[in-house]
Amino acid sequence: MRARMALMLAEVQCELREVDLKAKPAAMLEISPKGTVPVLLFADGSVLEESLDIMLWAFSQSDVAAWLHPATAHLDDMVELIERNDSDFKMHLDRHKYPDRYCEEQADPMQHRTAACSFLNELEALLEDNDFLFGPHPSLADIAVFPFVRQFASVEPDWFKATASPRLQAWLSGWVDADLFTAAMHKHPVWKNDGELRFLISR
Repeated sequence: MRARMALMLAEVQCELREVDLKAKPAAMLEISPKGTVPVLLFADGSVLEESLDIMLWAFSQSDVAAWLHPATAHLDDMVELIERNDSDFKMHLDRHKYPDRYCEEQADPMQHRTAACSFLNELEALLEDNDFLFGPHPSLADIAVFPFVRQFASVEPDWFKATASPRLQAWLSGWVDADLFTAAMHKHPVWKNDGELRFLISR
């Protein structure tokens, strides 16, 4: 969803194809054999297969609101935070949320919850003096990270509400309740390679 949000914010017009990951269409696997989403296919046949790459490309096309240029950091700082979100935090999130998937690792969901909190503490520190992660205005880091924090909060919502700082909760709620996220989460009919379903991403 974060790639879709970036495309919306950059007002990049592209055709959206909703797919069923339990029945991946052959056309998708032809352009991206790894079979994960999102995938962005260009007219020249080139492909972007990682959501962060798609976000960076989208804002390279149009960044009127300076999503790549926050007030208190450089792009490299944001990318470093996002990459740790995508690796360490997501690893702990998955094992906390889906412990049955990691039985062979004998994953303790509570240990992974505790480990994940160190990243949340870092986010709380960034939000201590600002409404957003890197200043008074939203940036790439905010829309790249909040969907994962949303997933983490949904595992044990009462616990999260009782333990997360008010600023972190307010930051998360602001994004979850935003029209942008609602639009990105809208479900379209599944594309079946029949040429009939064609939706353009728009806000």
